[in-house]
Amino acid sequence: MLKDGCPGSKDIKQPKPEDIRCRHCGGEIEIWSDETEIKCKFCGKINVRSIGPTCLDWCAFAKECVGEEKYKRIKAGAGSKN
Repeated sequence: MLKDGCPGSKDIKQPKPEDIRCRHCGGEIEIWSDETEIKCKFCGKINVRSIGPTCLDWCAFAKECVGEEKYKRIKAGAGSKN
């Protein structure tokens, strides 16, 4: 395993904020790159998005690389539809 983990896990281990539009009211809301859902601060409705294929889908060391809690949360949300 690489000293600091693989490059593919960088956005998972060090998430960054992204601005998206609420699909219900159009308000601009912030979601982190490792989140699959967010509650809109304007209308209160949940916005769900899929996280595309990541190293979590194929790497044998993914769970220990990113941590079991984050691994389970992202894998559970991976089947969500936007």
